[in-house]
Formats: sequence, C-alpha cells, structure tokens
Amino acid sequence: MPTQKVRRVTDNRLLATLPKKEYERLLPGLKHVSLVFGDVLYEPGDVIKHVYFPNDSIVSLLSALSEKSTLEVGMVGNEGMAGLPIFMGVNISRTRALVQGAGSAMRMTSANVRGEANRLGALHHLLHRYTHSLLTQVSQSAACNRFHQVDARLARWLLMTSDRLGMEEFRLTQEFMSSMLGVRREGVNKAAGDLQTRKLIRYCRGVITILNRRGLEAKACECYAIVKSESDEYLH
Repeated sequence: MPTQKVRRVTDNRLLATLPKKEYERLLPGLKHVSLVFGDVLYEPGDVIKHVYFPNDSIVSLLSALSEKSTLEVGMVGNEGMAGLPIFMGVNISRTRALVQGAGSAMRMTSANVRGEANRLGALHHLLHRYTHSLLTQVSQSAACNRFHQVDARLARWLLMTSDRLGMEEFRLTQEFMSSMLGVRREGVNKAAGDLQTRKLIRYCRGVITILNRRGLEAKACECYAIVKSESDEYLH
C-alpha cells in the first residue's frame, strides 16, 4: 500500500512530501511566518536558531567578501529548506541568507529539526536528498558564473526565480540582480536590455515580467535544465 501523504498548511514541497504521520508530528513545531523582501535571516558567523521552509518565498544564499561584494551561490524556494547546515551538525552560518522573494515560510527551531532528523525517518531521508540537490545547484552555479555569458546566466536566474515563486512577474532591481550575479550594474543593464529587445521579458520600475518562457529557456544556459531536473527528481 502506498505511503499516505498530506498537504495542508504549507506549500513547501519538501514538507508536503512527508508521510502524514510524520508531517503531523512536525506540525506543532512549525510556525507560519512572513518573509520580507531584502530581509537578512542570518549573516556569516551567526548562530542558526531557526530554519525556514519557504512556501512562496525565496531565500538567496550569498557568499560575501565585503558588504558590497557578494555573489549568490544558492537559491532556496519551496523545494527546500534554508538553514541546511543544522541538519549536518553545524550551527554557524557561512553564508548570508537574504530574502530574494517576499512571501511566507514555515519556521522551525534548529533544535526541533535536529531532533526530528535524528529519528532517521522520512525527513532525515529527504534532507539527505536535498543536500545533494543543493550541492548540485551550488557547483553548477560556480561553473556557470565562470564560463557563461551574463545574458544566459540572467535568463537562468530569472527562470529559477519564477519556478520558486510560481509566477511570471516579480520585483527585482538592477542593484539586486548585480549582487546575485556578481557583475556590475552596467553588465546587468545590458543583459536585461538584450532580453527585453528579444521580447523575452519586460523590465519596468524594478518589476520583471517573463513574456516568452520558452524563448527564455532557449536563451538560458544548460545549467538551468540541470538544476531544475535535480531539484524536481529528489522529491519523487
């Protein structure tokens, strides 16, 4: 008989994949919270007191060399959990966790996550799989940032953002995109202008609208398909 699954107060796909009994055991420790665009959940060196399972929000994991020199190395949406070091026995963050897309998330204390993962049940198994998925994303992003053109990287990043927010229109400033991609604003402006000229996106007053998703996928580098396939497969 197939394992019964439940999808109730969360749109987080990792939590929704849990068997009903295990999910209901977690429920008292889960708190529905709002995440505000631009908020920092933790900085490098901070103790991770809570983990976050995004519903319709996105958390960017940034490697920061200085206050103004950052590069996105990972993106967490409804497929995963922000605060993964806790699962691996580490309670100090080595990245900046920044809210890239406003929305909601399910928050849980780090102690609760450790306790539940130590049961060696479905959550433990899923977080192992998610660790591999996130490592794939991080390693692919490193190669992408080194070898691919800015317009292809921007197309990949916009598609990944759209997938996790579940919408084709979202708020993004040039300054924010510059920090995510690790390039100057002039480079982001040129790449966004190219995508707009091709009628793949519309960019107006800090709001991006994807006009032609298929065309944007064709413009993106192969990294998008690799990361998407990995994040989808681990939940099946």
